[in-house]
Amino acid sequence: MSSTARGGDARERLLARLLDVFDDGLPPPETSLREIAARTDTSHALLRYHFGSLTGVLAAVLAAQRARDNEALFRDAGEGTFDDLVLAIWRAYTRPEQLSRVRGFFHVVGLAAYSPDDFREFISSLDDLTRMLASLAEREGLDSGRALTRATVAVAAIRGLLLQEVLTPGACSEDAVALILGMGGSGPKP
Repeated sequence: MSSTARGGDARERLLARLLDVFDDGLPPPETSLREIAARTDTSHALLRYHFGSLTGVLAAVLAAQRARDNEALFRDAGEGTFDDLVLAIWRAYTRPEQLSRVRGFFHVVGLAAYSPDDFREFISSLDDLTRMLASLAEREGLDSGRALTRATVAVAAIRGLLLQEVLTPGACSEDAVALILGMGGSGPKP
């Protein structure tokens, strides 16, 4: 076995330990790498080696949590519609216990905006929901271009509403999500 493969395995084991400790939450951004290491029974040097920094740890944990969430959302969508999945996404991320993660998401997104090269893995994971929604829109009869556009707009609107919800709790409602869904409905085709 190559040292690269072993290093990848070690990183995955460490990420699994981080996920076990932080479950559906994220360590607050003001937490030090040493504090995270203590909570996960590892060393800060090992965290730094595999993730680069505290923000690297946050990005890796968040990407793994989001991948797990997306799998569950898509599985639960089953034979549901595009609209069903949009509502499920909204409800999943607006649960009170998700607030820490939603804040962490926007924290990491802000850092990635300034330093995209340091967050390639995280940035590439941002299109996962869009692809899931686009596949449902295609299943409902939209051509691939319109399906991708509808999914892109829906995800952007959801993220905008989530940011508003983080900054002004209680400001958004499912009525706002219903408006998003209405934008892609059976109106005139361009």
